[in-house]
Amino acid sequence: MNETLKVLESRRSCRNFKPDMVKDEDLKAILKAGTYAATGMGKQSPIIIAVTDKKLRDEISEENRKIGGWQESFDPFYGAPVILIVLAKKDVRTYMYDGSLVMGNLMNAAESLGVASIWIHRAKEEFESDFGKDILKKLGIEDEYEGIGHCALGYAAEPAKEPARRKENYVYYI
Repeated sequence: MNETLKVLESRRSCRNFKPDMVKDEDLKAILKAGTYAATGMGKQSPIIIAVTDKKLRDEISEENRKIGGWQESFDPFYGAPVILIVLAKKDVRTYMYDGSLVMGNLMNAAESLGVASIWIHRAKEEFESDFGKDILKKLGIEDEYEGIGHCALGYAAEPAKEPARRKENYVYYI
């Protein structure tokens, strides 16, 4: 089977990461893959914020936990040492789709390099808050962006589960 198709069929969300940092060359390759996602009319509306600083990673995790309403001990990023936050310009009609394709590219590129991933939501709420707006301000990002998702990355602490059986009537031919 083609290697790309193998990656697409084998990628699973990881909910238990080792604390080991993702290799720099792998992280750069994953980020580059994200920048090659298809975007509406080629406008490239998304941006990616790569968080490798543990202190900021933990602050973002705490903010995400609060938004999700979980107990204090819960880490919504499951111990992943890297968080890639995808945002997209709100004034571009296809921004949500564009950002979602970036997320898919990030996760599939990670899988191809032996790096585990999971899509974590609540980026929208984070970057509508003063907390998220402050991060953007510190980075010099002034346009109106909406958080699409977090791609948590790291090395899996346990093997991925087998895929769920594909539902019937997933595809219709005409």
